[in-house]
Amino acid sequence: MTGSPDGLLPAAFSLRGRTALVTGARRGIGAAIAVGYAAAGADLVLLARDAALDDTLEAIKQNGGGAATVVTADFADPAAVEQVATALVRDHRIDILVNNAGTIRRAPAAETATADWQHVIDVNLNSTWAVTRPVGAEMVRRGAGKIVTIASLLSFQGGITVPAYTASKHAVAGLTRALANEWGPAGVQVNAIAPGYISTDNTTDLRADTDREAAIRDRIPAGRWGRPDDLVGAAVFLASAAADYVNGHVLAVDGGWLAR
Repeated sequence: MTGSPDGLLPAAFSLRGRTALVTGARRGIGAAIAVGYAAAGADLVLLARDAALDDTLEAIKQNGGGAATVVTADFADPAAVEQVATALVRDHRIDILVNNAGTIRRAPAAETATADWQHVIDVNLNSTWAVTRPVGAEMVRRGAGKIVTIASLLSFQGGITVPAYTASKHAVAGLTRALANEWGPAGVQVNAIAPGYISTDNTTDLRADTDREAAIRDRIPAGRWGRPDDLVGAAVFLASAAADYVNGHVLAVDGGWLAR
């Protein structure tokens, strides 16, 4: 495989000359992917709940990143998200979309408030659709594009005390396959990444529970919790020309959890 012009990446994995829209990039997985894309040569549009992305922007700069634009939207309001996404498509050529923004609320199913259920579904599923439809439609019109959605181990499993989260992550895995079927013939690849147990804000409560943390870690063949940076390689691959024949796939990056 020939090298890229800058000599840092094989050409098939370079994102140089492309613009990636990454949602939920203030910290955690979204921030790590944004910085990884910058290092691979992409320009960034960062869509977040608020504009406090100084750490992410500094990391992009330190990794040789190009242009980075910050846009805000409340992911609990899918209609507002769709308006913002529609405007972004008019103002930017989006070559890559990463649907990362998400949330979780923990409670036994019988005690889960309808408002909490709706909040999680709106953020994780309805706002994902609100971004993907206008951005994907423009990709289809152009005949090229990459969409990567952050799914979960709970796209495959049921989990406990997170019914809305599990439902939403099963749904985004299904949406990934449905859109791959429709948009693949137009040259748009739609895939997802299913992270394992990653050290982020969403798992703070689990990691604070000594017994639960140990039980989870003991099941992971890698012997540790994942870090946001562990997702970057998969995210770059799925956004690159190296994955042009990968479509409708949900790629587990879980340290081996699903193999147990």
